[in-house]
Amino acid sequence: PSPSPSPSAPPAIANPCTAALAAGGDVLPVVARSAASTKSHGGLGVDKRDPREHLWAHRLAALEGRVEARDVRAAAPPDVGDIAVIPDDGSLIISPNPFDLAGRGLRFQPNATGGYDVSRADASFRPNLGPRRTLADDDTFQAPIPFAFPFYGTPRTTAFVNSDGNITYTRGDTATDERGLARLLSGAPRVAPFFADLDPSAGGGVFVATAPDALTVTWCSVRGFESSSTVTAQASLLPDGSVEVKFGSVSLGDAIVAVSPGATGGFAPVDLQATGPTPGGAAAVGERYAAQARLDLVTTAQRFYQGHPDLYDQLVFWTDTRVVESGTFAFETTVKNAVRGIGADVVDFSREHGSAGQLGSLVLMDNLGKYPADPTARVPGVGENTTLTLLGQECGHRWLALLRFRDASGAASDLLLGRDLAHWSFFFDSDASFMEGNDIEDLGGGSFRTVATVQRYGPLDLYAMGVLEESEVPPFSLVETPPGTGETRESGPRTGVAFGGTRHDLTIADVVAALGHRDPPARQSPRFHRQAFVYVVGGGRSADPSATAKLERIRAAWEPFFTAGTGGRMTLDTRLR
Repeated sequence: PSPSPSPSAPPAIANPCTAALAAGGDVLPVVARSAASTKSHGGLGVDKRDPREHLWAHRLAALEGRVEARDVRAAAPPDVGDIAVIPDDGSLIISPNPFDLAGRGLRFQPNATGGYDVSRADASFRPNLGPRRTLADDDTFQAPIPFAFPFYGTPRTTAFVNSDGNITYTRGDTATDERGLARLLSGAPRVAPFFADLDPSAGGGVFVATAPDALTVTWCSVRGFESSSTVTAQASLLPDGSVEVKFGSVSLGDAIVAVSPGATGGFAPVDLQATGPTPGGAAAVGERYAAQARLDLVTTAQRFYQGHPDLYDQLVFWTDTRVVESGTFAFETTVKNAVRGIGADVVDFSREHGSAGQLGSLVLMDNLGKYPADPTARVPGVGENTTLTLLGQECGHRWLALLRFRDASGAASDLLLGRDLAHWSFFFDSDASFMEGNDIEDLGGGSFRTVATVQRYGPLDLYAMGVLEESEVPPFSLVETPPGTGETRESGPRTGVAFGGTRHDLTIADVVAALGHRDPPARQSPRFHRQAFVYVVGGGRSADPSATAKLERIRAAWEPFFTAGTGGRMTLDTRLR
């Protein structure tokens, strides 16, 4: 792990960003632009997660010493009614790793194994920043490298400069999902001076300078997405394959600083504060920074199974302290899926979590204290949602919402989808689904109005969940809106919004044409879902009886609410066995 920053800050380095931003400079358009953003909005954040990210977080927590090793045979504490209570003994909650490289410099140097070692370097920014590029959120453009840059043994002559503090090869990266280790390791080859969710269109600028001896990219005071915090960082690609990274002022706390060959299963976590050179091996090397403590979902699930049978389809975790990053409210990660035709990958990480194959999904609802005492009351900061409708959304992510359809051109379209491409679009008439979209009234003449939100699982939800046959799915509609409507497809659901546009009527056949038939079909799919509510108590504390009583009220209300939300087509059991 990185040591705490020394009391004496590094000497101030003259930074050319200040003058460049003040002058405005030459502004060049991007060569390639990303599609319309489908980012997180409405306070919920990115709440559909890649299970590989949590597996990597679990592995790194032990490697970096951010959890304390414990005897996994320790006896599980007694349950409180139908609430499983798990105290954190130091092995469940991963401590923060604050960013500590502001005013520092690094050099990633090719090594004999074909990978990179890393050491401290001069922190002075290269003064020639080059022209400013007008990058939007989740944007990219292709830049020529003025020499053959040998990166992990492969010469590169073009680079893709991405909004999110990184440079890739072979393709740009405009994805909106989590900027985590899973994406770093499975994606394109990448230099990541500050891999985070950044939005240059909200503040700051991205500059690119080309010289015979370097391609230099500088992110000058670029804001985080929906944040006033900023980062100033510079990366230079050198002819010998080295990468220089410099940091100015940084107020964002969550990022990855690394280099990766892409499509790799290996990552060497190192302390980038070390003088070095620190060996990195042949795979990816770097450090992950996190301002907030996190729950090790893998270890916590394993701990649950020490005292409970492997009977549960989904584990729903609650905590007595915050364990999600800034901008996230709650999230789900699917650890096993064998269903085809719903847009989800076929995966099975259940055994890594302590299950022999029954476990399909984990939900982290985070700190119980942020939810009202009444589970039917609105939760502050997340639109028209209550605790129960939020459970409907997070638990629904086990199957939802990932459906595409074949459009008139024959291509698979994602226009049904909104934020993160894992929720329904604001302009999809979702029948007031828990998974967003709206119940939309057609007023005629190209005018529409939203009349209801987050009330149930809609027909497309029920189809993907396996409780509605293809033949039972009614036609549905999507409104195509002109620019400047005021809402975007990723906007959170809201009643009483009027807008204009063109209605497009679709059928389930359009979905099947894009994704294939659901396999297994509804007649062969389970109509019973079993969950366990798990309360994780941190800091050596005992569970507060008032907290477990509150959680029991939520659990008791949730069972009938879920069943009603499916129109009685699926039943839920949250009792412990």
